[in-house]
Amino acid sequence: MKRKPSVPLRGGFDFADDHQVRLLQGAQELFPALVEAMDAALSDIQFETYIFDFTGAGADVAQALMRAAQRGVRTQLVVDGVGTGALPAAWAERLRVAGVQYRVYSPLGTLGLLLPHRWRRLHRKLCVVDGCVLFCGGINVLDDFHDPNHGALDAPRFDFAVRATGSLVAMASETMDQLWWRMQAVQGVRERRLPEALQALRAASAARHAARAAEDAAPPTMRAALVLRDNVRHRSRIEKAYRRAIGAARHEVIIANAYFMPGGKLRRALVLAARRGVRVRLLLQGRYEYFMQYHAARPVYGALLAAGVEIYEYAPSFLHAKVAVIDALGEHPWATVGSSNLDPLSLLLAREANVVVEDAAFATDLRQRLVHAMQHAGRRMDPARYAGRPLRQRVLDRVAYGLMRLALWVTGKTY
Repeated sequence: MKRKPSVPLRGGFDFADDHQVRLLQGAQELFPALVEAMDAALSDIQFETYIFDFTGAGADVAQALMRAAQRGVRTQLVVDGVGTGALPAAWAERLRVAGVQYRVYSPLGTLGLLLPHRWRRLHRKLCVVDGCVLFCGGINVLDDFHDPNHGALDAPRFDFAVRATGSLVAMASETMDQLWWRMQAVQGVRERRLPEALQALRAASAARHAARAAEDAAPPTMRAALVLRDNVRHRSRIEKAYRRAIGAARHEVIIANAYFMPGGKLRRALVLAARRGVRVRLLLQGRYEYFMQYHAARPVYGALLAAGVEIYEYAPSFLHAKVAVIDALGEHPWATVGSSNLDPLSLLLAREANVVVEDAAFATDLRQRLVHAMQHAGRRMDPARYAGRPLRQRVLDRVAYGLMRLALWVTGKTY
């Protein structure tokens, strides 16, 4: 596919219109697509995830990685030292024997999370196959019906990812390469150049994808961009993308976010949007998962509800989505799917990755799924019920909120 020139994204980010982006809901849609891409890989697979759990469907992804490595595909896996930690011994040995190269990002060590610099985690979920296909979103390698802390789930986890092709894939591949070789350098490995044999295989894979696209009469391309957050050059890009899109909203803002504790600027953007007549709806976590994330979010509800923001709490299972859609039915649709929560850990400390799409069909698809979830699985927060919640809950909410602010102070961050 011939690349079209990059043009500025609303908010100053690089944006190109040569993409095809498909929305995937849950591991039930993502994992089969991942396995299909891995089984067709010719040259290499780059994979990063916060959690890699081998229970249930997670084992299918591991098996696909091993099959690829066994037939000579260079396979690199990076997992987070908190989300995953050391791999189970049996699986680690199976991956090693198959030829899968894996690294653990920022292992905790003896003092663990007592050291504030250890709070900077690898939270993005990225997979690039043959330098041609990107998978990005909020979905860990974790079975939809299993939770490591809560066991079997009665309903699937609510989450999203995308499968994308186009020029943003190269950006994802490059940022994953940078992290991989930085981790390799710690062990004295300095070589960063992609071997010529793999370059040739990547070129063959690209030609194969182009031929298939021509045969299948591929749908029109979309405007899209990859927006990264790290602690070097891209410290606030994801938050700025949200704020500017909300500031430009004219009709509707819908956000689904698992751990919601926006800073002052983002809260003001939502309040101002509601006050100028934009319908703002939030789909947030309704089930208790973690003390800090559950309780620290609730003190920010009051000002939002007072401004007319509608808040729905997802109840059937754990909500893990990190998505938004703005003006899907208007002239300038905007949508994002990624790994970034709207809380201090994601917006100030973690490595995150979101795909932003400006396309009516994509935005409408995401909007329909979120509206259905709010209507059929969300409990709307009544302002009177919120104001009258029990004293014990209000105390816990304030304690969690205070602890979060204290943690930010310890890291030297403002929010």
